[in-house]
Amino acid sequence: MKATIYEGNKTFTVIEKEIEQPQAGEVRIKVAYVGVCGTDVHIYHGMMDKRVSIPVTIGHEMSGVVDAVGEGVTDYVVGDKIVVRPLDDRKVKASDKGFNHICEELKFVGIDSEGAMQQYWNVPTFILHKLRAETDLKLAALIEPLSVAAHDVRLSGLVAGETAVVLGGGPIGLLVAMVAKEVGAQVIISEVNPKRIAKAKELGFDAVSPIELDLVEYVKSKTEDKRADVVFEVAGVQPALDIMCEVAGIRGRIVMVAIHGVKKEVDLFKFFWKELKLIGARVYEKEDYEKSIRLITENELPFEQMITDVQPLSNIQTVFENIDNNPDGLKVLMDCQL
Repeated sequence: MKATIYEGNKTFTVIEKEIEQPQAGEVRIKVAYVGVCGTDVHIYHGMMDKRVSIPVTIGHEMSGVVDAVGEGVTDYVVGDKIVVRPLDDRKVKASDKGFNHICEELKFVGIDSEGAMQQYWNVPTFILHKLRAETDLKLAALIEPLSVAAHDVRLSGLVAGETAVVLGGGPIGLLVAMVAKEVGAQVIISEVNPKRIAKAKELGFDAVSPIELDLVEYVKSKTEDKRADVVFEVAGVQPALDIMCEVAGIRGRIVMVAIHGVKKEVDLFKFFWKELKLIGARVYEKEDYEKSIRLITENELPFEQMITDVQPLSNIQTVFENIDNNPDGLKVLMDCQL
């Protein structure tokens, strides 16, 4: 079978390896599609070389079909469509308070251990979610990032009739906007990239550039001066941190979706003055996956338009090089059977 290996120094290779039988408590997955995410690109750039075990097969946004089952597996049968929720929480401790998805010794599958960018992949059943037979496997590769968005929106407490401002119109920002719209909120996306603004508008969103207009005044004009009930900071840049407290209304909730690797300045006076709340949101829980599975299966949101390219697994090196040269794209999928 084909498998991809990240070897460091912006280099992926495609190798041939033997198909292995699943061990007890495992299934073997015939991998259908794997999405390339921002973390994968960080790995490609060497930013996570101290974390990943080079050489390594990466990838965690995936869909596939059960190809074989190991001893003791009764919940899955050959032919089941599945996705992986790539959180290995087997070292959970009492001090984690039951929040296994952010436990202290959490291992992220596809980063801290072998991932999905290969034709067949053996995994333990406790990280699997079963799909309905009618679920489109191409769209199902979006379930992992969609679950990030579902988790963000759920933690925000957003309800129908409220206004949500999404700072950042990349893949996660657009998925957050979709989930927010699905719960019945008015959604405004702030994005500086003209092509991403155009894509957001194509998806039916109110999208504007904070460079071309006063974002706070724009949000006020759409909310009878109340500003936003919820702000999702997805951009991960200082200007977004500067504006998030301004665009939030009284007792607004700000959800920190972006990952900030270094300390940034935040206007804490605004939190005091308007009684704002800052909510951290990391990965997802089982219920977020189940919601995402439902949304993908129902397919009433424009998920197809999120997929901007599908490439064979054998083209992995070219795919990562092209992502570097085309930062405007949204979601690239690897077809793992080609």
